[in-house]
Amino acid sequence: MTTYDELLQRVLGDDTSGKPVREPATGELIGYAPLHSADDLESAISRADRAQPGWAALGDAARANALRRAADLVDGSSEALVELLAREQGKPLNGPNARFEVGAVSTWLRVTADLQLDPQVVVEDENLVAELVYEPLGVVAAIGPWNWPLMIGIWQIAPSLRMGNTVIVKPSGYTPLSVLALISILNEALPADVLIGISAGRDVGALLAAHRRIAKIMFTGSTATGRSIIESSAGNLARLTLELGGNDAGIVLPDTDPEAIVGDLFWGAFINTGQTCAALKRLYVHESQYENVIDALVRFSTSVPLGPSLDETSLLGPVQNQAQFEIVSGLVEDARARGARIVTGGSPAKELGDLFYPVTLVADVTDGDPIVDEEQFGPVLPIIKYTEVDEAVRNANRLNVGLGASVWSSDLAAASEVAGKLKAGSVWINRHGTLHPLAPFGGVKGSGYGLEFGVDGLKAVAAPKVIHRPRA
Repeated sequence: MTTYDELLQRVLGDDTSGKPVREPATGELIGYAPLHSADDLESAISRADRAQPGWAALGDAARANALRRAADLVDGSSEALVELLAREQGKPLNGPNARFEVGAVSTWLRVTADLQLDPQVVVEDENLVAELVYEPLGVVAAIGPWNWPLMIGIWQIAPSLRMGNTVIVKPSGYTPLSVLALISILNEALPADVLIGISAGRDVGALLAAHRRIAKIMFTGSTATGRSIIESSAGNLARLTLELGGNDAGIVLPDTDPEAIVGDLFWGAFINTGQTCAALKRLYVHESQYENVIDALVRFSTSVPLGPSLDETSLLGPVQNQAQFEIVSGLVEDARARGARIVTGGSPAKELGDLFYPVTLVADVTDGDPIVDEEQFGPVLPIIKYTEVDEAVRNANRLNVGLGASVWSSDLAAASEVAGKLKAGSVWINRHGTLHPLAPFGGVKGSGYGLEFGVDGLKAVAAPKVIHRPRA
């Protein structure tokens, strides 16, 4: 079993010339992340390109078994990975946080290994049989975020490898160490140069997105960066899967019992301290239940401890970085200045550290206010009162985002009817943001395009080919 110190040493070596990485919770130095150059990137792509035909030639069963071995290795080093993730990203150990995320990595590896994508006969008549098959694309660029660096990383890595591609991974500059550590573990189960990590700044990232030997780019991050990747990739027409910004809406219908939904409602909004792409970020509540829902959320929030990432009792942690902290606090201050009601929270928890912000519920806001229209990506939830359900649906659909949405009701038929009207890639009823490795996931509008997970996720990292043959 790998210890934390051994795992960190694998990633850091003895080099102290790289980028310093500090704990969001304490400001303590964890270590210096490597800073790879444009030449390093060129070498990595060349190596991955050379390794790809041999990896594909191993066959589907061998690649699936390699993913299963990789999952076992992740489990064997899980506590070391958990500690590094908690220290670097800031999320606490327990609850839907660091241990949950590392557990999801091995789960996704195993589920991806077990998926079946068989040839499909699409035409069969007296003269012809046409069969649809899927082949590797080549080298895939996996560009990940800082909020769920390991879990989202494996969403990109596992299907790409399963389909016979090789992968260049560029983690976020905020969370490079945990991703590089995961890659080092996965590589114990993989041939050389099938999976390579590049830790670098945006300039090298831009070169990766524009490189002519990259066949596919998978990116999770902001809509603005997604647009830049689209432009950069145009030169070689690389295929794209983009999971971009979200500002997910939830609608609480008038028949809902607040006490029955409050736990799921809270975690739908505040999982990972609100730093989740498909978290609930705008809550529309019918006027008959408005104060009841607010009161239930306030009471529930008092039972969820905010504290240091390595404290076993913490369930909410710091905002991951200063830039995001300023966005969160700025939106709250703007709402306060506009006359919003700050129900709970609303000021930094400086007694815990520089980047701690408490659960903040902001009431009496309206569509058009920045705190409603701009994705806060932190522990803040604006709550908007509505009168007619159609009004809430219109406002939920109003923005140019559509990653997720939710409907909350005691009447499943009524909730399903509303769910059908919401424009989002995923719509949940009486929950929000819960993902399943077999259920396709992706956004619409400005939240990106392309599907991940399940068989559709395998197809997204492969090239379709139709073989036409005469009927025997």
